[in-house]
Amino acid sequence: MVSWKSLLAAVPFIGAALAQSSQYCDPDNHICFENYVDPIYGSEIGFVFPSSTSSTEFIGQWKIPVTGKWFGITLGPGMNRNLLLVAWPNGNNIVYSARVAENYVQPTVVTGPIVTTLGFSQSSTHWKWTFRCQGCTTWSFQGIDGAIVQDSISVFGWALSTTAVDQPSNAASTFEEHDAFNLWGHNVANAHSSSYSDYLSGSGSSGTATATSTVTSTTSVQTIAPTPYDYIVVGGGTAGLVVADRLSEAGKKVLLIEKGGPSTWETGGRDQPNWLKGTELTRFDTPGLFEAMFSSNNPYWWCKDITVFAGCLLGGGSSINGMLYYYPPDSEFSQAQGWPAGWQTPNTARDKLKAKLPSTDVPSPDGKRYLDQVYDVVKTLLNSKGYNPATINDNADWKDSVYGHPAYNFVGGKRSGPLTYLRSSKTRANFNVMTYTNVIGVVRNGAAVTGVRINNTAYGGNGIVPLTTKGRVVLSAGAFGSPRILFQSGIGPSDMINLVKNDATYGPNLPPQASWINLPVGSYVSDNPSINLVFTHPSVDSYDNWQPIWDSPRTADANQYKSSQSGMFAASSPRINFWKAYNGPDNKTRYMQGTARPGAASIETSQSYNASNIFTITVYLSQGITSRGRIGIDAAMRGVPIVEPWFQDTKDKTVLLNGINDILGSMSAVPNLKLITPDLTKITVQSYVDNYGTGSMNSNHWVGSCKIGTSSSSSVVDANTKVWNTNNLFVVDASIIPGQPMSNPHASIMVVAEHAAAKILALAGGA
Repeated sequence: MVSWKSLLAAVPFIGAALAQSSQYCDPDNHICFENYVDPIYGSEIGFVFPSSTSSTEFIGQWKIPVTGKWFGITLGPGMNRNLLLVAWPNGNNIVYSARVAENYVQPTVVTGPIVTTLGFSQSSTHWKWTFRCQGCTTWSFQGIDGAIVQDSISVFGWALSTTAVDQPSNAASTFEEHDAFNLWGHNVANAHSSSYSDYLSGSGSSGTATATSTVTSTTSVQTIAPTPYDYIVVGGGTAGLVVADRLSEAGKKVLLIEKGGPSTWETGGRDQPNWLKGTELTRFDTPGLFEAMFSSNNPYWWCKDITVFAGCLLGGGSSINGMLYYYPPDSEFSQAQGWPAGWQTPNTARDKLKAKLPSTDVPSPDGKRYLDQVYDVVKTLLNSKGYNPATINDNADWKDSVYGHPAYNFVGGKRSGPLTYLRSSKTRANFNVMTYTNVIGVVRNGAAVTGVRINNTAYGGNGIVPLTTKGRVVLSAGAFGSPRILFQSGIGPSDMINLVKNDATYGPNLPPQASWINLPVGSYVSDNPSINLVFTHPSVDSYDNWQPIWDSPRTADANQYKSSQSGMFAASSPRINFWKAYNGPDNKTRYMQGTARPGAASIETSQSYNASNIFTITVYLSQGITSRGRIGIDAAMRGVPIVEPWFQDTKDKTVLLNGINDILGSMSAVPNLKLITPDLTKITVQSYVDNYGTGSMNSNHWVGSCKIGTSSSSSVVDANTKVWNTNNLFVVDASIIPGQPMSNPHASIMVVAEHAAAKILALAGGA
């Protein structure tokens, strides 16, 4: 669903700057507009008003590239609480509506404004719509009031999507989130015309507008002067925020570029349920709203250009995940795991992380644990198998037959994580951040990278953000994002680069084929295979399977969190974690991790059960797995798995089956414990695992797509995280991790980023 987000920080700049619009006279209808051209797609948006600066209507014109399946404008600085106009072609017709939204949700259609089409045409490259909008200069709907400022510069916004609406013939159709948007300053004072009535009658000529002495037939785009940086970090997620902070801390001039927008309140996010109105607590601040990330009808935080889950917003996946936070053990960085010399026992990096983000397994500020029945049931199950209780992060290296309460890095009952690094970065004058900006590729001359290319062509007139003479680029766009940028920069296997070459948008930006760099980008990928086991026990409270938490949570819990950030909503859904080492048929050690929570994502059973007592144990195979897959891009430039990584080596499946059977074999230790999925009255455990859908097996803990190593034939980056055969291009994120981490990779990725930042700064030749 749509989510037009406003760059609120840009509003003062736009209001104070020169307008980004200029005069343009349409040769087809002879109407002269105050016109704006967006710098990303080249969409043109024109307005003309009657002479009076208190007029109630205007004539508008949009000229939109055919890639724009729907287009919309907001008549104020952002989506929320402003009148919106949305339109799309449907055959030979134009379909349109006026809408409003009070939050970043699907805008609702409103009555009152009268929109009349004056002209509509289509060509092979664009569609053009001219319309009259009556009752559109002021609005009051559902308590939402506003107006266009007609005697000065007004801030408007546009949004474009390359995905068609759900019901093209229905003006009230729902639609997916835009691919791009921006705000601009429109010189409305210059848009009033004495020829307005002639324009409506169709007898208009290219007359003059009342507030200007010059009318031209050209459009212009305001160019932003480029600023060179010592370091450009691409991706404001788990790794990128750490790297950018450490580089700027060292005095380097750093630009952080993030594809998405704000998340928590501190970063500018304002997405919150009604029950949290009046607070500075958003969806992303509130740990207990984690499960609502998967049930929203407007999940704008997911990246739209890959086919698996990933977060495109400040904080990346760390702003939307369950925030399980386990310090990596030394074994995770061993050479047996694929790490080159110089990465073993990264104590300094780990200690930096601990100092920045301490761990807690009692996340509620009142020091109490909540909804702990699942912990008690699973604890009894594990005790019967010889497991031992522990505070897990007190001994990161103990991961065999151990269990404990989940560890988090929440602070004061709120999500923190790598956004803590952003907080310190933003205090420095040498640090800058761009949001809602897509990096198309790096600009390079052979081995030398000179900058990055972004989708805002107004930047420097060509969309290129330059480096200083000794500058460097660090890609931290994630296990799918960083490989795609490399492909689009002519780095990787030829089958992927040729897909880019054949793309009309990205192909022209590739370097000459002689400069392509052949590296195994996208290979050696792994992800935890995960299997859900669903149980019931009469002591368990399933917490309504987390369904009402957004719209109608339990009153006492909502009030407690709203007043003190304590209680149920101070933690995400997991209630216990456990680990056990298994020796596989190949005599290699593999580790099983388990996570248990109230509720269940899905249930398949013929047995009767009490839905209020359900809980799930998810078992994962982690460190030591030997299966590998491959990721890449498709013809639409979306990141996709090409070879799925789960159970490519059947020995991984054998070990995970042993772990599942171990757990189920101890059920008799817990009276009244009942397994409902898999339903063993109908299928065997072996059959359940053999037929488990890979869409459900995906843990979204992808690593290895830009693997670190010692040879360009089997890795993408060297021990300093520098891309082979380049001078100044680095990758630091989950993609360089050569073997699956022991636990949820949140903390492991930050340790990698801490260690890599130190190596990059120590490497000679940089700024």
